[in-house]
Amino acid sequence: MKTKSYKKDKINIITLGCSKNVVDSEVMLTQLKGNQLNATHESKKDDANIIIVNTCGFIERAKQESIDTILRFADAKEEGKIDKLFVVGCLSERYKEDLEKEVPMVDAFFGTRDLPALLKKFNADYKHELIGERITTTSKHYAYLKISEGCDRPCSFCAIPIMRGKHVSKPMEQLVNEASNLAKNGVKELVLIAQDLTYYGLDIYKKRNLADLLKQLSDVNGIDWIRLQYAYPAGFPLEVLDVIAERENICKYLDMPLQHGSSKMLKLMRRGITREKTEELISTIRSKVPNIALRTTLIAGHPQETEEDFEEMLTFVKEMRFDRLGVFPYSHEDNTHSFSMIDDIPEEIKEERTASIMEIQQEISKEINQDKIGKTLKVLFDRKEGGYFVGRTEFDSPEVDNEVLVDAKANYVRMGDFAQVQITDAEEFDLFGEVVK
Repeated sequence: MKTKSYKKDKINIITLGCSKNVVDSEVMLTQLKGNQLNATHESKKDDANIIIVNTCGFIERAKQESIDTILRFADAKEEGKIDKLFVVGCLSERYKEDLEKEVPMVDAFFGTRDLPALLKKFNADYKHELIGERITTTSKHYAYLKISEGCDRPCSFCAIPIMRGKHVSKPMEQLVNEASNLAKNGVKELVLIAQDLTYYGLDIYKKRNLADLLKQLSDVNGIDWIRLQYAYPAGFPLEVLDVIAERENICKYLDMPLQHGSSKMLKLMRRGITREKTEELISTIRSKVPNIALRTTLIAGHPQETEEDFEEMLTFVKEMRFDRLGVFPYSHEDNTHSFSMIDDIPEEIKEERTASIMEIQQEISKEINQDKIGKTLKVLFDRKEGGYFVGRTEFDSPEVDNEVLVDAKANYVRMGDFAQVQITDAEEFDLFGEVVK
């Protein structure tokens, strides 16, 4: 078998899955470069001889994507196109022994907390002085800030605690330092992520401390927007709403996965909340923070979900009128509590239910967007694409939410800059506008 000859090793990191994985890859990239290694993230040049695949193992589709990616690079190694292949992340944490047997071409598998061990493969050390420093791989003007790792919640369908372990909060001073460093490097928007933002601080401060963290991050010079993703509804710390309402640089936006609209199903899912309590919380959020954009995610086809349960979820979606909504067909994950139940909903029914919810949400989103026509909104521009400058309002998170499109022939903006945009037209998931001179 012939392999390529390289003067110097070049490492390319491939990231699959969620924004939490993106942060992990950025930390990995920072550590590799801090050890004077030639490393890149998802380089378009096909010139790396070492590949690191950062995998996702959350649901079946994500697992399959990760497996397909691993196999593709395993084939490349067998053909002599690369020299080494390492696999890290959630899938590797969860199925390491199986993967070692099935894909022997991989040089080594590492879990979600094995970065020091991976670095040793490159004769590199984990540099503690780089904690708080991070090379970002997103657009330069926004970055994800992971405030905790793992999860203590007992949700029946979720394998995250298996892959990520128990909840561990990052110290507040470390997060403020990281935010300050990001701001110095041009980051204007922080997207706060965790498996559950609302649990922040319980382990190290013995209380829910998200509100205090938000205040400190809000004071960091240069940060114009702070956005909250992945807040758990049960035990939601209401003081957070007061901080969102009073601080101008905290976006009127909250991503709160609710998973279902039926009390019976919420109990089966071990969510610790009823539909009635959920609706009460949503009402409180909207009264304390007027005009807040609420994003949620739902699961269709969990075991024992009847037609009546599903109809209740449809009614819930219609009545709550979420600004943003995603829905996933249930994935039967081994070693979860739900895995002990019979996966009794056929896949085609799961897909039909998923499509039905999105059909309703599409109409809701269109109506909400139509109401914005004629209004002038502050927009942060991310990129230029297909004759348009493409940006987002404070009500939209990167990658997953609505976008604002401005005709590049008639307007000019710089990427990473804010501009006032008058909305002239609206579709289900896009706004169109003109820059206000």
